[in-house]
Amino acid sequence: MKVIEHFMSPRNVGSMKDPDGEGTYGDLKCGDSLTIYIKVKDNIIDKISFLVFGCTASIATSSMITEMAKGKTIEEAMAITEKELIDALDGLPQSKLHCSVLGVKGLRAAINDYKETNNARS
Repeated sequence: MKVIEHFMSPRNVGSMKDPDGEGTYGDLKCGDSLTIYIKVKDNIIDKISFLVFGCTASIATSSMITEMAKGKTIEEAMAITEKELIDALDGLPQSKLHCSVLGVKGLRAAINDYKETNNARS
């Protein structure tokens, strides 16, 4: 089961020194919080990592969203949906579907931070 696999061996864990974008999103219903860090090279997410405080599903969705976004253009990564994330994990229990929102919104927050910072430099 992919959820357990990503929980037991999460990918891309850790903070990042001098990220190009950093986004945090928390779910007040359950207290989970996710921060995603990205490095962008030629409009492509070159490096991505995360720190999460949360349950098994939060850790698994955080790990999977980083795997899904790595190597994609900013636009492609922004277009990743909660359904695509859930499908990539072969599903989540009904009570944990909100964890997919955590991953997608955390990624989008990091991308938006990158865009704002990049526009400020231009």
